Amino acid sequence: MILIVVKWQIKPEYADQWPQLSRDFTEATRAEPGNRFFEWSRSLDDPNEYVLVEAFDDDAAEAHVTSEHFKKAQAELPQYAAETPQVRNIQGQPDEWDALGEFAVN
Repeated sequence: MILIVVKWQIKPEYADQWPQLSRDFTEATRAEPGNRFFEWSRSLDDPNEYVLVEAFDDDAAEAHVTSEHFKKAQAELPQYAAETPQVRNIQGQPDEWDALGEFAVN
């Protein structure tokens, strides 16, 4: 599995609209074969920063980055960003989530 984390710094005038502006890309990506999850969160420290956590089966990455909705997002979404997004891409992750034992809930 491929795990990707992307930090998006959004221009302040678009930050509140970002969930709607990225909705088509988000929904299309979630519908892709091999997509495990594609989830946005807004930073508690910086209201202009969104963090995207996404995962794909190992063989699904190429289809994702060559899809029509990815190309459309490449053309449209950067205009709302204050800077180039920062990314971490980690391959070889296990398929399942692990329990965080240090914070076990009984």
